[in-house]
Amino acid sequence: MRFLLRRDRPGVLRYAALQGRFAQATLRRLGLPTEDFDSLVFLPVADGAVYWLRTEGVLAVLRTLGGFWAMLARIGGRVPPAWRDAAYRVVARWRHRLTGHGGPAPENEPAAAGRFIE
Repeated sequence: MRFLLRRDRPGVLRYAALQGRFAQATLRRLGLPTEDFDSLVFLPVADGAVYWLRTEGVLAVLRTLGGFWAMLARIGGRVPPAWRDAAYRVVARWRHRLTGHGGPAPENEPAAAGRFIE
């Protein structure tokens, strides 16, 4: 999330914790699991029925960022989804060890003002 907050300078992306009311209601409405907190769900519009999960969501987010990131999404899109999702699950499981803890919560950073739902 910190990665995205720094790179989304226009502030077009919004965030919601999967455990929160908004996300839980949205997951139920879309028929998605409400207990998978090591995932990413990307909705291009908050009230839409179109969504992408895990690495498809990551690729959609990168396309939204544009420029170099969109090019990286095109390259990443050539990797078979099963391989991407397997790598995603490993990173999700180990992300705190890989990125470390500490520092202020992302929602308290100045770049995050107004970007969190709920």
